Amino acid sequence: MASPNFAFKSNTALCLSLVLAALAGQGAAQTATPVGEDAFALDTIVISAEDQIKQALGASTITQGDIEKSAVVNDISEIIRKMPGANLTGNSVSGDRGNNRQIDLRGMGPENTLILIDGKPVLARNSVATSRRGERDTRGDTNWVPAELVERIEVIRGPAAARYGSGAAGGVVNIITKKPEKTTGSVSLHYNLPESAQEGSTVRTNFMIAGPVSEKLTFRVFGNYNKSESDSSDINAEAGEEADSDTVYAGREGVVNKDIGAMLTWKPAAGQEIDFELGYSRQGNEYACDAGTGGCSDSLQEYVGEETNIMTRRTYSVTHRGEFQTWNAFSYLQWEHTNNTRNGQGTAGGGDGNINSSDMTTIGYDSITAKTEWDRPLTFAGYDSHLTLGAEYRGELMDNENLDAGNASEQHLFGLYAEANILLTDKLTLTPGMRYDHSGTFGSNWSPSVNATYDITGEWQMKAGVARAFKAPNLFQLNPDYIYSTRGRGCPSGVPGPCRILGNPDLEAEYSVNKEIGVAYKGYNGIAGSLTYYHNDYKNRIAAGIEAVSSDASGSLLQWENTPEAVVSGLEGNFSAPLGDSFALNTNFTYMLDSKDKKTGNPLSLVPEYTINAGIDWQARDALVLTLSATHYGKISAATRTLHTNVDVEDAEDRDPYTLVNLGAKWEFNDTGYLSAGVTNLFDTQINRTDGSSSGANTYNEPGRAFYVALTRNF
Repeated sequence: MASPNFAFKSNTALCLSLVLAALAGQGAAQTATPVGEDAFALDTIVISAEDQIKQALGASTITQGDIEKSAVVNDISEIIRKMPGANLTGNSVSGDRGNNRQIDLRGMGPENTLILIDGKPVLARNSVATSRRGERDTRGDTNWVPAELVERIEVIRGPAAARYGSGAAGGVVNIITKKPEKTTGSVSLHYNLPESAQEGSTVRTNFMIAGPVSEKLTFRVFGNYNKSESDSSDINAEAGEEADSDTVYAGREGVVNKDIGAMLTWKPAAGQEIDFELGYSRQGNEYACDAGTGGCSDSLQEYVGEETNIMTRRTYSVTHRGEFQTWNAFSYLQWEHTNNTRNGQGTAGGGDGNINSSDMTTIGYDSITAKTEWDRPLTFAGYDSHLTLGAEYRGELMDNENLDAGNASEQHLFGLYAEANILLTDKLTLTPGMRYDHSGTFGSNWSPSVNATYDITGEWQMKAGVARAFKAPNLFQLNPDYIYSTRGRGCPSGVPGPCRILGNPDLEAEYSVNKEIGVAYKGYNGIAGSLTYYHNDYKNRIAAGIEAVSSDASGSLLQWENTPEAVVSGLEGNFSAPLGDSFALNTNFTYMLDSKDKKTGNPLSLVPEYTINAGIDWQARDALVLTLSATHYGKISAATRTLHTNVDVEDAEDRDPYTLVNLGAKWEFNDTGYLSAGVTNLFDTQINRTDGSSSGANTYNEPGRAFYVALTRNF
């Protein structure tokens, strides 16, 4: 499908860039001051606000070595979920399409987790329609980069995430890809074989070639093929019978990833780099009867094993990194085009989300994002500081073939922000910030923030922060021509059907006030740990209305609405210590103190009450590392009221606590590559799905024991 002509008001974005560029004038904070003919006294160096964020209690970094030891099966969300404050969950507590799970930070839901690749937002999932319960039938946006191409992953939670704009109220996941500067190449193979014949196996292969073309040019080219087979469509039949369920829900659907990308880096002068990058990815499914509602009926069985949805994503970007006399700069312009092609799906009553046609339709989604950020050290009111100024533009346009009229909708967001990292004393660092965003859809939004670090001693630190974060309404929620009809089923109590739910162009942005305080220790014999308390007041949350805007003989009209507030609070922490010369212990935990929509009493998302991750590395030989790891998940509480109809759920079942244990090994062949192998879910704690709607928390499958082997060869 040809990409729409995107009227993106580029002149405004360009003006913002020029204003900030003009700020890069004369005057620099010196890093060394002459005090004598042969001596220099070094001034205090204050890091930027962004670097300070990465040292916050709510920040975690997953290294390339961590990924190699974990042997990711398909999606790097599998390792991100093991960070403090992180879990996998569906889009809402209804549990429909429960096996399509995405990263959820601090229980705020996937829609409040912003995914970045090399600092640029990934918005492909926004092309997927929002059902009446708030779900999207999507795997999320962490699976566009193969694990072998990742250099590191930065996970940022809490108040510090507010600087990233819309969709970061829960946090930010920044996936940093490899950019080798010397001539290198690699080929990787990965194979995962479940013990159960009812679970799908995975094979992945990819390559990367990179190196200099000339003194000023380097390149990188990569390709990836990854196929995960679907589970058997009756994998949950026995579990359904034991739970006295009349409906058998599906296991995990399969997915085939095909990715290719290229980057050319030009260094026109010292301290200046410009990346020209393009990429293409295709994700196709292998249908497993993961129906929206009603289970795997006879009409759906014919599609099992077929490709029923295809997501293609194209990206084109230019990125600049520059070091000037007084300023450092990071700027980019990116166009992301997504085609979401699917078999026709029901948007009414019990058929919501079920395939109802062999004909395929396409939703085309375009986003243009632009950002320029400048930072410099300076002295502010007599204090050593580091100033950051930035401007950002995000434009979205959607062309929806499923609509007869008004099929195109768009939204434009403009943001300006400023932060300063100020060294008030040799112990206290303050990081105040302010962000202003404006859109013609929801108006203006201010996001103030302040974070502080206090060095209690050389080993103990206390950190605290508070910030206001926001999320813009999505294009489906805003479009009054996008209609969901209940056909008389699923109307709220007391509302005559059939009911129609319309988009609402008058929606306001969601926002939350995020607070945290904690302590960190790093000292004796390499021991390190932290403990953080966080509390998020979530307001103006967007949900389907339960009261009719109007009613007549033809039925009732409802809309998406801003609902009363919700609250999320919890504890998270980590502990690490060397155990002699050959062993190392790493643990972290998350405990949800509260997660409640104050209108319904439901949790905001289906995440465990607590999660504990622990691992022990044994350096058995110089080239051999053995890792024993375990994750324990606490009880997952079920929703107590149905979404949209807002009636009590009878006998809603919680998911009981369970533990998964993994055993792995990594053997390095010196510089030529490495071999990884191991067993996941060592004790075969297989848990099956028994529900697919708001009647319980058993909405996803936890796969049983599997064996894997992975080989990477460098040349």
